[in-house]
Amino acid sequence: MMKLTYIFHSGFAIDTGTCLLVFDYWMDPAGVMPQLLQSGKPVYVFASHFHEDHFNRAIFAWKDMAREIHFILSKDILKRKRARMEEADIWLAKGGVWQDERIRVTATGSTDSGVSWVVECEGKRIFHAGDLNNWYAHLLAEHRRGRSGFSGDFYGWINPEKEEKRYLGELKDIRKVTDRFDVVLFPIDGRIGNGYTRGARQFIEQFSVGLFVPMHFVALGFESAWRMKEFTAPRGIAFWSVSGNGETFEY
Repeated sequence: MMKLTYIFHSGFAIDTGTCLLVFDYWMDPAGVMPQLLQSGKPVYVFASHFHEDHFNRAIFAWKDMAREIHFILSKDILKRKRARMEEADIWLAKGGVWQDERIRVTATGSTDSGVSWVVECEGKRIFHAGDLNNWYAHLLAEHRRGRSGFSGDFYGWINPEKEEKRYLGELKDIRKVTDRFDVVLFPIDGRIGNGYTRGARQFIEQFSVGLFVPMHFVALGFESAWRMKEFTAPRGIAFWSVSGNGETFEY
């Protein structure tokens, strides 16, 4: 059994039973991290890219709180000089692999900065998407098909068909690693507008998923992410309707 804790935004902790995996820590409104870090279990800390809502240098202070801790970070954090080489156990770009006696990590691609993560531990496979998503789905309206559209959120002219093709290409590359996940943590961000679940729907169409966990929904609130449940339910995929900071879910 795994125990998942929602920290904030795209930040989660997963207690696998023998170790603690912490993904994309930004902030901790419910104050759950000190207790988690003091469990005595080895801690593995992941950051998918340099954006401040996915990487916070506060994680390095955890060395004084955990008995054993490892930092597995995306190389773009190093390139952007947000951290020093010696501060991480390993720096990974897409295609990179790292493992020890407990876990195996593969860095897969993103449609934004950095990477997504495939983590194998105790026979379970976990996917944290980072900022991998079909971010421009709202520009795929029929009257815009084949044309570029301006995205104020992303500061420029976007060809949504080209961007969707790039996203689907990343999914194809992930399938070369595996086509099955026990747990998937994926952005369901209503700020993208109409079709904000499209990327997630395309993901579950291509992969076998045991539990789907929404993330990256802070701006529009918890309930905005629950919309995805209507798409996971027909496929028999369990769904965690996260409803509060510090909330836990056993799976």
